[in-house]
Order: sequence, then C-alpha cells, then structure tokens
Amino acid sequence: MEQKRPLIISGPCSAESREQVLSTAQALAATGKVDVLRAGIWKPRTKPGNFEGYGITALPWLAEAREITGLPITTEVANAKHVEDASKFDLDMFWVGARTVSNPFSMQEVAEALRGTDKMVYVKNPVSADIDLWVGGVERLMACGIKNIGLIHRGFSGYGAGDLRNAPMWHLALEMRRRMPDLPMICDPSHICGNRQYIQDIAQQAADLGYDGFMIESHICPEKALSDSKQQLTPEDFAKVIENIKWRAEKSDSESFQNAILGLREQIDSLDRQILQLIAQRMNVAEKIGRIKRENNVRILQTIRWESIAERTLARSASLGLSVEFLQTLLDAIHVESINHQNKIMKE
Repeated sequence: MEQKRPLIISGPCSAESREQVLSTAQALAATGKVDVLRAGIWKPRTKPGNFEGYGITALPWLAEAREITGLPITTEVANAKHVEDASKFDLDMFWVGARTVSNPFSMQEVAEALRGTDKMVYVKNPVSADIDLWVGGVERLMACGIKNIGLIHRGFSGYGAGDLRNAPMWHLALEMRRRMPDLPMICDPSHICGNRQYIQDIAQQAADLGYDGFMIESHICPEKALSDSKQQLTPEDFAKVIENIKWRAEKSDSESFQNAILGLREQIDSLDRQILQLIAQRMNVAEKIGRIKRENNVRILQTIRWESIAERTLARSASLGLSVEFLQTLLDAIHVESINHQNKIMKE
C-alpha cells in the first residue's frame, strides 16, 4: 500500500472480542483521522498468566473490520507461524515488536517468513538502548528481499523513564534516522507514555522532531481493556490528540528566517569550539593530577571528591536552565574521560 505522511495507525492494544474490535474500528473510522487499523492478535507478555491474545481466532475480526470500514489492517508478528497465519487473511502490513527485535534469532525467523513480501513491514526499536540491534533487525529484512520497511520508536526500557513507561531517548531514535534516512519513522507514544495523560505532549514532541506519523492505541472502553488499559485512548480522545498536533514545516525560504538562523548557528559553532577547548584544558589538568597520584602511589578513583563535584553541579541545574538528567549524563562522560586520561598516565 502507498505510504502517506503523516501516517496514523490506531486500534486496540489487543483484539479481545469481535464486538470490541468492530466497535472500536467503526468509531475510529468515523473520526476520519485513521489511515490503518491495528490490533494485537498475539500479545508477548512479560509474565505468564497475563492475557496473551486470542491468536488466529481473532484474525477474522480484524479482517471484518477492514471490510466494514475500508481501512487497511495490521498486527504484530513475532515468529514464522504468526506470519503464516496472518498472511492467510492478507493483512496489509505487519510490524515486528521490541522483544522480537531484541533477539537476532527471532528476528531472522520473522525475516525468513516474510521473505520477498511487498507488504510494508515496520520494525520497533529493541527493548534495550541498542541501536545496532535495531539496525540489525532492519538489515535482516533487507537481506530477505523486503524493500518496504519502516521504523517505529516506542521508547527504551529500564533507564531514566521517570513518569513514563519507557524513556523516549530521542537522541537514539534520531541517530537511527541518521543511519537510515530513507526509511519512514513513526512514533508509538502509547508505549513511551504508559499513561494516556502524557500522550498529547509526547506526540507533539515527535511531530516537532519531524516524525512521519504515529501508532496510537485506542479502545472503545479503555477501563475494561485486558491489556495496557492505562495507555489506551477512547476513539474520541484519540481524535482530539490528532486534531491538536501541530505539524511544522521542514524549512522556511523566508529571508529573515534564513538570516536569523544563520547568525544563531554561527554563535552555536563558536560556543561549541570554546566548550571543546575548555574540556581539553580540563583533561590536561586531570593528567597533571594523574602524575601526582602516580608519583605518590595514590589510586585514581577518589569517590568522595567526585560525589562532591556531582552534588555541587547538579544542585545548579535549575539556575543554569539545564535538566538534572542532562547534567548527570555530561558529568558521567567527563568523569569517564578523565579516568581514561589518568589511566594512561599510570601506565607510563
């Protein structure tokens, strides 16, 4: 199918019943905001005993939703059997989930099962913050002759998520886009947020970063959902989110804009040079400290001293207008580089 931008995919986290799938699909279609209907047929759950989907039993429900609404349909596939079963119902596209992308053996199995398909296949980022796994998943599909490939950013687990279910770590998604600029990338704010109250904000951030669309979960009655009830929107609330998104232009030909942005970018370049020079000077001082430690047989790591530096610096985050998370990342990088420089001195 031809891909449009922005591409909006929506539907329930899980296909729970024929009535639920059809009522949700019809309500979403009525909004006029949806391009593709989704529903989870097989649900990979972290712990056994949770609802894991109805499998092939639910595929006719999704196919019927397509027939009634005229909208294309998609679901997640995690192994060759899923691909085989879904293909019997001629799904219009597929996506590969984060857990599958995290396992090269599983990813290879799915790629082989999809070999030669002309359907669109979207690949979610892996659970861990590992860009190479993401790239590898895409390359496995490409090696099987699959040409229509897209990316889904759904956030990364286990690091700095705060109130969110998964940390966006936008810089990693943008790095993936830099490595594979020809592939469309859509955002899955439902899985980033884990809570419907944050979806509007995260979706707007993705739009501001130039994403090509969204996959957003919607349920006719989210409170009764059998999976991920807190992150699903009603079709009406979903429509409001899409209506409130402001899509910005990639660039402007305005002369005043060009002049203003050029001047500010020159300032950025100058400041970057100064920052790097200061960091280089700091490392020179760290090397001098390393020599003194070596001459006096003192170990490199001085925990109390470093904790004092970190505490003092992080306390200034608000006055500097910088986030604690950014300062912590910056301090950690500087600390590691300082240790590396002192290690070299110790080995001389």
